[in-house]
Amino acid sequence: MNVIDPSIIHHLMRGVPEGEGVTHAVKRYHEVAALYENPRDDDPVVYEVYVHDVGPKIKGNLLWGLTVMKPIDSNGECNMTRGHFHEDRDCTEYYFCLRGEGLLLLMDEQGETWAERMFEGSLHHIDGHVAHRCVNTSADEELWVGACWPTVSGHDYGAVEQREFGYRVKRTGNEIIFEKR
Repeated sequence: MNVIDPSIIHHLMRGVPEGEGVTHAVKRYHEVAALYENPRDDDPVVYEVYVHDVGPKIKGNLLWGLTVMKPIDSNGECNMTRGHFHEDRDCTEYYFCLRGEGLLLLMDEQGETWAERMFEGSLHHIDGHVAHRCVNTSADEELWVGACWPTVSGHDYGAVEQREFGYRVKRTGNEIIFEKR
């Protein structure tokens, strides 16, 4: 029997995915500035995304990813991802928090918004009919969120741009404040 090394290694608590088929993207502030009520003047890195994609976009194939969110804010508003529904609403997704603390903002198709607390070890099942956005609530620690989702799910950012999540998440010192839009 032939024993080979895996094509991807993810040292879950220590590092990012590495290997064949892993892509890395960097999102800078200017790319998400429109999400914030009071934009910043500079252009720091807000988050990085690593995705392992080894197969065609067919039912049954999965993607594996990691988002590393920086501990920055935009004049008191916590750092967040763009947020999206899936183009194929029948596709669910799992998020799992590897490091840091934050929130998983969720919004149904009627605009009802709620959040789940994210912390090391938390696991989040996301229904395909629910938009999702990660929020790093820390002032000094990165938030690392792993994900697994179907290759056919797609990302529908437009639906969230038309109807934003119902709350802004702000930090004043150590206190997290939810501000209705």
